Amino acid sequence: MSIIKQGIYRHYKGAKYKVIGEAQNSEDKQPLVVYQSLETNKIWCRPKENFLAEVKTKEGKKPRFELIEEDNDSFEKKYLRALADYQNLLKQTAREKEEFAKYAISDFLYDLLPVYDHLKLSINGLSEEEAKNPWAVGVKHVLKQFKEVLLNRGIEEIKTKDEKFNHDMMEAIEGEGDMVEKEIMPGYKLNGRVIRPAKVIVKKKEK
Repeated sequence: MSIIKQGIYRHYKGAKYKVIGEAQNSEDKQPLVVYQSLETNKIWCRPKENFLAEVKTKEGKKPRFELIEEDNDSFEKKYLRALADYQNLLKQTAREKEEFAKYAISDFLYDLLPVYDHLKLSINGLSEEEAKNPWAVGVKHVLKQFKEVLLNRGIEEIKTKDEKFNHDMMEAIEGEGDMVEKEIMPGYKLNGRVIRPAKVIVKKKEK
């Protein structure tokens, strides 16, 4: 008896069905064909011999079910495609977790970085004599440790001194030109991504 190919079949009365596969009657071991209606999704089961038989019509003999669209997608191909989709999903999930881990502290930094900035301002505004004071030396030491901790966490300050103005990392609040004249507020990057642009005054490049 012929092998039933999986695909779409047209019944001689016009309805279309999708062959799911072959089966066997548990009682008499009779081979069966399992197929599903494309209109109602109802699943049917018919003896294989009957499925392959011809019927008499006004136009003459016709196959009871005629294959009109063969399913060339084997089970193995479907399995490999499903496996590839699953592996891609795992990779995407891993990337999303890694991305989240890298930038999860960004909200916390918005509260922390102003404290770091104020410490730097308190030191930069001291006179040469005041900078020698033991408390000032202590603050400088704290700032050094602070900077090391930030660097270890992937946080780095955006360089602005003697730099060309960069629209992606800086915000010009005054002046015209493409060179940084003065930094008003430092900017920071977290693992290469700008989390706060540096606010600067710009000037035209000297000729």
